[in-house]
Amino acid sequence: MNYRINTGSTRLVNFEGWLSILINSLLFVLKYWAGLVTGSLALIADAWHTLSDSISSIVLLLGMKYSQKPADKDHPFGHGRSELVVSLLIGALLAFVAFYFASEGIAKLRDRVGTSYGTLAIVVTIISILAKEGLAQVAFFIGKRTGSISVSADGWHHRSDALSSIIVLVGIFIAKYYWWIDGVLSILVALLILYSGIKVITDSARLILGEVPSDELVQKVMEIVSRQGYESMESHHFHIHNYVMHQELTFHVRLPNQMTIEQAHRIISLIEEAIHLELGIDATIHIEPEKTDMHYKHID
Repeated sequence: MNYRINTGSTRLVNFEGWLSILINSLLFVLKYWAGLVTGSLALIADAWHTLSDSISSIVLLLGMKYSQKPADKDHPFGHGRSELVVSLLIGALLAFVAFYFASEGIAKLRDRVGTSYGTLAIVVTIISILAKEGLAQVAFFIGKRTGSISVSADGWHHRSDALSSIIVLVGIFIAKYYWWIDGVLSILVALLILYSGIKVITDSARLILGEVPSDELVQKVMEIVSRQGYESMESHHFHIHNYVMHQELTFHVRLPNQMTIEQAHRIISLIEEAIHLELGIDATIHIEPEKTDMHYKHID
């Protein structure tokens, strides 16, 4: 696995953001118009869900631009975590949209208001499904390619919109049998939107609160450590700090009690340089004395 965070892919991220804004704005106009013509609350809810994608993409672009700022006195680890803040805002936006249309759907059921769809609603919904899933695939690809958390969050936003449109499409075909289908559909769409919002929020919060380094990463670091200094060097107490644009790794190693400070420093420097070169991670290593002296390679 490549642990480097790709910082040279700003153009890809910007492309995804502007493409999302363009397509979602067109889909919003199309679905909102179809919702007004047919009187469908579910279609209008789907339209606003699509518009929220455009808003989240605008926030994404602003967040990405800010995250590129270098480290400064007040932010010694850079501004990369602003991407996580952006993702939290996207999740909160989704939750707000979900609450609004769930309440509207309940009101429609309470008032026993039915909806008559038609060919227009079917065509518009199919176009929306294809376009939104296409945008989701683009966002997932670019998110994986660039390592951008917020682009991946944008992909889930697109995916949730495609799923909500599928639900609306199914409802359109059975609406003539059940007067209440549009109200129920708007509630189901709201639940899907809420699920997407919760997922985006929890994924971002997990990184902000801290994460455990993967077993694969620990094993790779231990392999690098074993190639430096002396055999059977003990390393432990691993912590990873994710700043999105780069990662910081801290851990402890044990060195022979009689090793000089200069020798220990050289060994640790070699390990830190190898981790940065091979994994793209900045490491800080704490030295501890061994319980018993062990043989080690002399560092000239």
